[in-house]
Amino acid sequence: MSASLWIVFTVLAAFFQTLRNAMQRELTATLGTVGATHVRFLFGFPFAVLSLVGIMAWTRAALPRPALSFWPWVIDGAFSQIAATALMLMAMGQRSFVVTIAYIKTEPIQVAIFGLIFLGDKVTVPMMVAILIATAGVLVMSTKPGGMIGGIKPTLIGLASGGMFALSAIGYRGAIITVPGVSFVTAASYTLVWGLFVQTVILSIYLLWRAPDVLKKIFGLWRPSLLAGFMGAFASQFWFLAFALTAAANVRTLALIEVLFAQGVAYYSFKQPISARELTGIVLIVIGVALLVAA
Repeated sequence: MSASLWIVFTVLAAFFQTLRNAMQRELTATLGTVGATHVRFLFGFPFAVLSLVGIMAWTRAALPRPALSFWPWVIDGAFSQIAATALMLMAMGQRSFVVTIAYIKTEPIQVAIFGLIFLGDKVTVPMMVAILIATAGVLVMSTKPGGMIGGIKPTLIGLASGGMFALSAIGYRGAIITVPGVSFVTAASYTLVWGLFVQTVILSIYLLWRAPDVLKKIFGLWRPSLLAGFMGAFASQFWFLAFALTAAANVRTLALIEVLFAQGVAYYSFKQPISARELTGIVLIVIGVALLVAA
């Protein structure tokens, strides 16, 4: 059963994350990069808590008591995700929505390497072939004759964001699998709550210290922020459920379908046309994802 569940969870997570990214992009103009980053944590945290409470009430289980090794993993995941999200929004401010997502989605190769080093997650030859083909697809979408679109700075920012997302995925999977004696749903939800709690506290303190006016603006825009936070928490719930069931490299490779969702958002919302090169990249992504699922 779990062999197929992680696929369903990942597809749902990618879809809702695309919607959240589009909402955050709109908020960046008013709140700035850090403010828009904080929205997903500040307004996502209450939804994550409600989800965990609902799960505990439904299962009538006690709260987990993770080992000490849980905390370094979850802190790594939380801090890496803050940095990754901020870098992502910076890149989005300088270039195409779809191409920014494409740069970030060079992440799976890094996840496979980090997962092998830190968690011992093995990647088979068919899986690596699938990862390389799908990653080639996002690289094709991000290039044009003469080099990468938009210059070296947004390219480096996007790639750095992908690297931090990779470290975040490894941190969260490491935390989830150290939670003993509970179902994978409880372990995933418990980790999500603590991850969002750390992120909310850190960014709230930072904004109170450096930009209290931004914090006021966030609450002034509570309606769009609440929706973005809900979408973020909803997407994160499914990411964590998938991490609980399989290696992070599998999840983040299948997550490349987010590029397809982003293309749809860009076409219908931002009126960005689909080029022949982007279409070629989409085909490669689909082939890579299909090979991964088959593997």
